[in-house]
Amino acid sequence: MTRKRSPLRYLGAALAVVLALAWAFPVYWMVSSSFLSAATISRLTPTFVPFDGTLSNYRAVLTDSGFVAALQMSLVVVGIALAVCISFAFLGALAISRFRFRGRKALVLAVILVQMLPAEAMFIAQYKMISGFGLLNSIAGVSIIYIAMVVPFTMWMLRGFVAGVPADLEEAAMIDGCTRMGAFMRVTFPLLAPGLVASGVFAFLQVWNEFALASILLTSDASQTLPLWLRDFAQPSSLAMIEWGQVMAASTLVAVPVIIFFLVVQNRMTAGLVGGAVKG
Repeated sequence: MTRKRSPLRYLGAALAVVLALAWAFPVYWMVSSSFLSAATISRLTPTFVPFDGTLSNYRAVLTDSGFVAALQMSLVVVGIALAVCISFAFLGALAISRFRFRGRKALVLAVILVQMLPAEAMFIAQYKMISGFGLLNSIAGVSIIYIAMVVPFTMWMLRGFVAGVPADLEEAAMIDGCTRMGAFMRVTFPLLAPGLVASGVFAFLQVWNEFALASILLTSDASQTLPLWLRDFAQPSSLAMIEWGQVMAASTLVAVPVIIFFLVVQNRMTAGLVGGAVKG
């Protein structure tokens, strides 16, 4: 028997499609404009489909001397921040979820309070600290700040995943002969894979797109992350016209690593969720 769908359901689906198109249109506009020449973009009539597209904008970006250097620096900073952040946050989440110790509640409260502070309120203190260490315009300096910025919320996210895995599973494995570490690695850790991946995605996106702190800590032209390089690339000298096609191409290239990372991680996240459901 076929169920009759209500008009409200069709209306909701249509509204969802409209919202999705409205959300995706700026992305499409960025990518399509990156294939247009400067003359085509400057026309009063917008060009929605680049039938006479060109790759000259991408060639201009890829041959820019600062792009490769900024890309390398962003990758190194993100790699360091992601590895250290996930390690620290995971250990912290385990500590506050699995163990009872003096000061545990204060630690949890501190993690929440840190998230409530506006980031701009700590800029001066962070700048003074990094400057005092002599780490301005360095990968180490900006990585330290990014780790401190991302660890609290990542730990809070992982705490929920760790708390969702019953400790009884580890105790059952220990009764069967596993050590505490063995029970954790064989039973709990695989079930936490989706949480680690989700937290890693969050940390990656936060660090990769961060601009405000980087603009304060990285003032040298020789040490720039991709958001800083993109800012300078989109602001030529006063005598030159802004090449919007090149700016759109640069923005597209900056977004490509994020898309690749998300696609790779999404597959692993799905596998982890399915594996956890079967085991559960």
